[in-house]
Amino acid sequence: MDSIFTKIVKGEIPSYKVAENETCYAFLDINPLTKGHTLVIPKKQVDYLFDLDEESYVELQLFARKVAKAVGKAIPSIRVAEAVIGLDVPHAHIHLIPINSEADVDFRKERVKLTPEEFVQIAESIRKEFSL
Repeated sequence: MDSIFTKIVKGEIPSYKVAENETCYAFLDINPLTKGHTLVIPKKQVDYLFDLDEESYVELQLFARKVAKAVGKAIPSIRVAEAVIGLDVPHAHIHLIPINSEADVDFRKERVKLTPEEFVQIAESIRKEFSL
């Protein structure tokens, strides 16, 4: 059965895409911890990040690094944190979260509410930085 992320990759569910290559896809988290919170996934559905084969894992991390640099340029923050939780969706994914303190990476805190227009603007600004 396809995960929600596989459905996003296939275009069956809309997303705010920020970057894509042949094997990886990055899009804004629709329930973000901070403005610019981005998810990076392999297009191939594998349940858990550390179950990816070595080549796919390295490729995903290198892609995530490039996306993180774009997020950092587009969204004012001190750092872009990387988090791997893997409990909510059975599809390997990396959270890239613009942060100004460690508290910004608390997954129990109230989420940021953004309008569809804000999501579009954020995704566009990250895409612009990614393509440079």
